Amino acid sequence: MNHSYWSNIGQTIKTLWGGLQITFKHILQARTSQKPVPVCNTDYFKQDKGLVTVQYPHESFPIPDNGRYRLHNEIDDCIVCDKCAKICPVDCIDIDPIRAVGEIGKTSDGTSKRIYAAKFDIDMGKCCFCGLCTTVCPTECLTMTKTYDFSEYDVDDHTYSFATMTPLEILEKRKELEEFEKQKAAAKEQAAPAATETAEKKPAAKPKMGGAKPVFKPKIKKTGETPSEPKADTDTDTEPSAKPKPKIRPKPVMKPKPVIKKKDKGEDSDG
Repeated sequence: MNHSYWSNIGQTIKTLWGGLQITFKHILQARTSQKPVPVCNTDYFKQDKGLVTVQYPHESFPIPDNGRYRLHNEIDDCIVCDKCAKICPVDCIDIDPIRAVGEIGKTSDGTSKRIYAAKFDIDMGKCCFCGLCTTVCPTECLTMTKTYDFSEYDVDDHTYSFATMTPLEILEKRKELEEFEKQKAAAKEQAAPAATETAEKKPAAKPKMGGAKPVFKPKIKKTGETPSEPKADTDTDTEPSAKPKPKIRPKPVMKPKPVIKKKDKGEDSDG
């Protein structure tokens, strides 16, 4: 009994010492840390020593270029075409456009800007990160950034506004557009009577001599008919479109001549 008691104690100490050796070994290796490299890096599995914990937010893993994270709109290059809002499956993009009277500028790629953006809001709380809005953007002003940590205490703070117009500028541009439309409508009303007067003063065009040419109407062929076989007349057996047949003269009747039998010489002498 005493032998088994002390043997159990020795086995316990031996087991604890083996675990402490591994712990002390890792403590010595913890003086260095592994580099934050992505899994696709060739040196990712070669780093088998050192701390693996990333000291966030001071350190972070590299973000791939094709990652889908928070949206950003470069409003100076936006032409307010409304394509991103139409294709969005969750309606997270809200745009309020104001049509300008003329050209208001150029984008970085040379596209003309003719619409003001009174409102351009993106609700990232609704976004499903599908990337369709960035695909249809003609000027490539709408992109997905590498910012993946944008947590907020209030869900309303997930709405990001990119419009730069003030409320006063919005009112001025709306009034300017209304006045322009009124002037355009008044110009159309003034031009309408003048067009009618010129149309009345203009002499009527003389009719052309000879009349209009007859329109050729092709005959529609019915199914089952051939072009070489015209339709037969139901009243008569003869074909109306066929040429008249020549009269056939009756053949003369041949009458057989009577056969005259000659008498034999013996009969003549007896008589």
